[in-house]
Amino acid sequence: MPETAARAPDPSPVLDVTDLKKHFPIYKGVLRRQVGAVYAVDGVSFSIRAGETLGLVGESGCGKSTVGRTVLRLTDPTGGAIKVDGEDITHRSRKDLRPYRRQLQIIFQDPFSSLDPRMSAGDIVGEPLKVHGLADATERRQRVAALFDRVGLRKAQMNDYPHQFSGGQRQRIGIARALALRPKLIVGDEPVSALDVSIQAQVLNLMMDLQKEMGLAYLFISHNLAVVEHISHRIAVMYLGRIVEYTDKRTLFTSPQHPYTESLLSAVPVPDPTIKRQKRVLQGDVPSPVNPPKGCHFHTRCPYAVDRCRVEAPALREVKPGQLAACHLR
Repeated sequence: MPETAARAPDPSPVLDVTDLKKHFPIYKGVLRRQVGAVYAVDGVSFSIRAGETLGLVGESGCGKSTVGRTVLRLTDPTGGAIKVDGEDITHRSRKDLRPYRRQLQIIFQDPFSSLDPRMSAGDIVGEPLKVHGLADATERRQRVAALFDRVGLRKAQMNDYPHQFSGGQRQRIGIARALALRPKLIVGDEPVSALDVSIQAQVLNLMMDLQKEMGLAYLFISHNLAVVEHISHRIAVMYLGRIVEYTDKRTLFTSPQHPYTESLLSAVPVPDPTIKRQKRVLQGDVPSPVNPPKGCHFHTRCPYAVDRCRVEAPALREVKPGQLAACHLR
């Protein structure tokens, strides 16, 4: 794995994912026979250390959210290995997973639908403590009040319901809920994409402050490269279920090695109208994950593709010190 720009003192990763696969079977007919599969995640590997943020980026439908849900074991993996603090949780039962649930939390994309409208904000944040039996009613209320204060909400709002909050405030409730069990890793599944730009900055800065205070590890999933650049230490670029480039953020933005990464970066608007640059417009549509192309998945849209790309899948290998890319031409 490439080195991170902000190395944590502890070299052992909080999360270590090896060759992760998630294939959703397709059934048809009266007998419900399997006729195929959706190859949502097809061999993904990465690690995240304490105090580090790994940004996972790519087009919609590339498998980013499926990676996040699978590493949390919200969906069961088809193959590969998931380790938390060195312990393999890939095939553990729901009962055996319970202690690890405290270490792994998630912030969802939609700050409204992820909150139960029938519960008060205080009960929502305190529910993980109640489920895991970590505090009685009095202590639970005290801890929830402290969490509200830390994420920028007033203690008086604990009795309010989700519809009484703004979008940014609802996402702060989601962050407080994720922090309730004092986890080591938080998966952010596009946590700011539904918010106004000014509110996005506030929430991102809050997450970064919390990371510094608590040594949190983040898997930050987004399609917004500007947001990922702001919060991440390392970045993994996904295309059709596979990671095609993996490095620290500075290297990725200054010297991309995969043609797909180049195309993504060229599409990012530049705020200075005097700067001119050539856009690399991709031709065609993203292939179906039900029937992905043979060889390199990107060869159908790549302007540099050669015959080898159409028949042989490139391995994710180090093409420069600390920079991995899955491309035959690098």
